[in-house]
Amino acid sequence: MSKNTFVLLLLACIGVYLAGVFMIPLMDIDAAQYASISREMLARNSFLQVFDLGKDYLDKPPMLFWLSAVSMKIFGVHDWAYRIPSLLFLGVALYSTFKFAQLFYSTQVARLATIILASSQAFFLMAHDVRTDTMLVGWVMLSVYLLAKWSDTLRHQQKGASPYFFMSIVAIAGGMMTKGPIALVVPVLALAPHWISNKQWKLFYHPIYIPGILFLAILLFPMSWGLYQQYDLQPGKLINERPIQSGLEFYYWTQSFGRYTGENFYKEMGYFTFLLENMFWSFLPWIFVFLWALFAKGYSMVSEGFFKPHSERISFFGFILTYFVLSRSQAQLPHYIFVVFPLAAILTASHWEQFIWHNKTASKFMKGLFGFHLFLFTILIIAAALIAFIPFGRIHWMGLILGSIALGLIIYIIFSKQAIGQKWFYMAVVLILGVNTFMNTHFYPNLLKFQWGNELARVADEKGWNKDKLVLYKIPNSNAFHFYGQHVFANTKDSLQLTAGSWVITDFKNDSALRIQFPHSIEKYVSNRFHVTMLSLPFLNPKTRLKETTVFEVIELKK
Repeated sequence: MSKNTFVLLLLACIGVYLAGVFMIPLMDIDAAQYASISREMLARNSFLQVFDLGKDYLDKPPMLFWLSAVSMKIFGVHDWAYRIPSLLFLGVALYSTFKFAQLFYSTQVARLATIILASSQAFFLMAHDVRTDTMLVGWVMLSVYLLAKWSDTLRHQQKGASPYFFMSIVAIAGGMMTKGPIALVVPVLALAPHWISNKQWKLFYHPIYIPGILFLAILLFPMSWGLYQQYDLQPGKLINERPIQSGLEFYYWTQSFGRYTGENFYKEMGYFTFLLENMFWSFLPWIFVFLWALFAKGYSMVSEGFFKPHSERISFFGFILTYFVLSRSQAQLPHYIFVVFPLAAILTASHWEQFIWHNKTASKFMKGLFGFHLFLFTILIIAAALIAFIPFGRIHWMGLILGSIALGLIIYIIFSKQAIGQKWFYMAVVLILGVNTFMNTHFYPNLLKFQWGNELARVADEKGWNKDKLVLYKIPNSNAFHFYGQHVFANTKDSLQLTAGSWVITDFKNDSALRIQFPHSIEKYVSNRFHVTMLSLPFLNPKTRLKETTVFEVIELKK
């Protein structure tokens, strides 16, 4: 892959990210909740003690909220301002992946790995549906690269190794303040087997660890002090209806290791293959080549022997061991495995460059796998066409032009004289770019019109409603409403707490009961809502959509 092609493909991926950043409203629950917390942090000027809609918040560390609040301070309270810091950390992940691959492989592998990661479905999703994992993947891959650079510098007995180590401590601290101890666990799992295979025994008891631990403690102190003030000095606060005696214990133990001991509140999707099953969509279009590469890497280590000087084991063990750790948790979600996608991309790129990229006489297996991918690509093209024209009507003319360009490029690549591995690679990238262009500019923006929070906040601003009068009553909470409304709205399930003069947001089914209590109430607004993360075929069909939605209204209560 030439440098120009690499830059062009990378810029194309970034362009699709930016389309999502600026065109898609925040989705409930997580992304909108974290944005709302960041806005509230800025409004309260409370950076060490974290609150969510006025209540104590103890779930995720504060790094995402800190950086997003600072971004909003600079750019204003916008969804894209919330997303910008995390988007930059996707860039950090791509940069670290490139530098890591360049350290152990060739520039060609580094370019392939970076494009594979940038064009994975997870990255397109993380760019706009921003959770802590978006930022975490950047911190973790940066720490892995810096530790690898440190140990490689020591192995070659070169000077200047220490700065890499202490910069890795900064990255680990940043990751821990983003999502807890997993940011330390992943680099240890990745680097330790590599040091063993290269017989770098001294690295297990290097004296630099003592100042490193002290430096890490200093970096973690602001977060730790805030937790101590908010919870340890005020034990017994209820979080998820459980009394919390120590915020420090929660972050450094219960939230992570408690998932194995049963102490953690969450218990969901706790079976071994859950994360792998979800990789079949999140690591598209590379998942099948990755599985081939993972098996081939494991087989080569067995056949060659584990102890092989100057070999790279970090990507393999970093992925495998992290997967085993995460898969044993009692609570799993699809995005948990995203943290090691850079390592998966490196494994895939190394294998692709060695066995596929230059291969002009493909084996039957490779031809079969390529044919299978052509079948998948055809399905994706059909799916993109259906998405473009059925659920929300015809797309904008600009979308038709971009789609036609993508399809034309795919046809050009098919009939080009490139090796099969190059055709395969470029077709995959162009296709996934095309599909996500449709998703980010057409599908998601139209879908999010059925998420009541962001739409009602827009209406409230347009009509100039008094936000202090608005009350949520027996309707699922929408953090998007609080964020886009730039207000913490009252929420109750008790009609006795409602008073005349309030403007109540509620589902239409509650209307008759309210009118008994407030017989002269006036309807101010009515619309349909849908839980957009629970898509169904009847909802996607315009003819049956209304049956899947719930009618809600805003009514002014009057006696």
